[in-house]
Amino acid sequence: MSLSFVNSFAVQSRARVLVPLCVGAGAYLFFLCVGDTLLQDSDSFWQIKIGQWILDHHALPYTDFYSFTRPGAPWVSTSWLSQVAFALSYTLWDWAGPVILTAAAVALSAAILVYLLDAHLEMPRSVLFAMLAVVLALHHILARPHMLALPVMIAWVGMLMAAADRKGTPSWSWLPLISLWANLHGGFVLGLALIGPMSFVALWGLQSDKQVRLLLRWFLFGVAALAASCVTPYGWRTLLGATNILNLGELLTVISEWSPANFASFTAFEGALLGLIALGLYRGLTLSPPRILMILLLTWMALSHVRSIEAFAFLVPLVLAKPLGETSSLQQADAHPGESWSARYLTAAGALMIVAASWTSTSIFMSHHRFTFTMDQTPVAATDLLEKRGAQRIFNAYRFGGYLIGRGIPVFVDGRAELYGEKFVMDVFKATEGRKPELLPRLLDEHKIDATLLAADAPGPQILDHLKGWKRIYADDIAVIHMREDTTAP
Repeated sequence: MSLSFVNSFAVQSRARVLVPLCVGAGAYLFFLCVGDTLLQDSDSFWQIKIGQWILDHHALPYTDFYSFTRPGAPWVSTSWLSQVAFALSYTLWDWAGPVILTAAAVALSAAILVYLLDAHLEMPRSVLFAMLAVVLALHHILARPHMLALPVMIAWVGMLMAAADRKGTPSWSWLPLISLWANLHGGFVLGLALIGPMSFVALWGLQSDKQVRLLLRWFLFGVAALAASCVTPYGWRTLLGATNILNLGELLTVISEWSPANFASFTAFEGALLGLIALGLYRGLTLSPPRILMILLLTWMALSHVRSIEAFAFLVPLVLAKPLGETSSLQQADAHPGESWSARYLTAAGALMIVAASWTSTSIFMSHHRFTFTMDQTPVAATDLLEKRGAQRIFNAYRFGGYLIGRGIPVFVDGRAELYGEKFVMDVFKATEGRKPELLPRLLDEHKIDATLLAADAPGPQILDHLKGWKRIYADDIAVIHMREDTTAP
């Protein structure tokens, strides 16, 4: 009977190793099937374009060369490594490449989260948390660099949380992780900012003499992490480039992903907040003040900017895992019995089979499905007409900037808001959205615009219809073109 129990436990141990892979494979296949929904943001065009430029020139950009309003202005790409990865995948498989890359990143994120939670929670509960996290992040799962950085973020915070849970310090061998994050996406500043709160989680409950020594070790680790985050081609400029976006003031309220959470209608995020409160009340959780501070910080970020909901979704479970595990009626085993080499080979074979099945499914699906970008982000016909008319200085809608860069056309403005600055982009929004229509003619004259390309569902085209010297020459469900009357002759 004892031998039977040990064998059963060994089987469960091997199964637990494969569960994260199964969760990841399921997430990957799901997002592969709905891959067109990942192609909804025109920023993907300029991200790929910059990646292609880096590959062609074997260099990194330090100034802007895609706009005619900021030519030569200082600008660094804090997502250069992600852009190169997207460019390579696009070259190999067209739009299927970025879709596969993004789906794989989501899969890896879910698998890492399940693996980390399994240290404290039962496997079904870990899988449930991972599924809920993916659902919460759905609105921001796009073929863009932040998705490639997501698994790195989860692994980094999971490593910090594990060190804090055991009242120790993180291993310096993990520092290359923050370097990788800094090359993938500017969101690495969150990873640096969380070192402080994590250290207080580790310090809580220790004797004062031990607290001082532990705090010093965490401080040294934080300094080392700051230095490691500068191990990029841009060096310390990476930090400046990553924080510039946070200095855009009012502009952050009008860019959809940076806008505050809206509870006018019920959302998954609202349900998650209510569920979090209900979980605390039902379980009678008693958290240490540092853990409470971390949950409040992540909640505040998600309330302030909807793009931070994914950080809330994937990181809050890591903060709650140990307290939840301690209140669970089911006990996690402290140690796993040793496994034979044959058992390890079987586990490895199972993992390879999962990966092989996923790739085979990818090949079959790609053979009969062509991924396409969302039409309302790609004014193809309107841009073709502008090129035919020889328009040189086009006043474009903010959301069309990425597509125009992808077409090799100099833009008035695009998604790199930190390049243009708060006032400039706010003037564009106010002029085209009808909040200050008197700004529109001033901008057109000041920048010597000869054609406009505005969204069909915005007030801008209607304002131009009544503006002397301008004539509407094209309109469809996506975009409207106006040209100066002295340039509208065939």
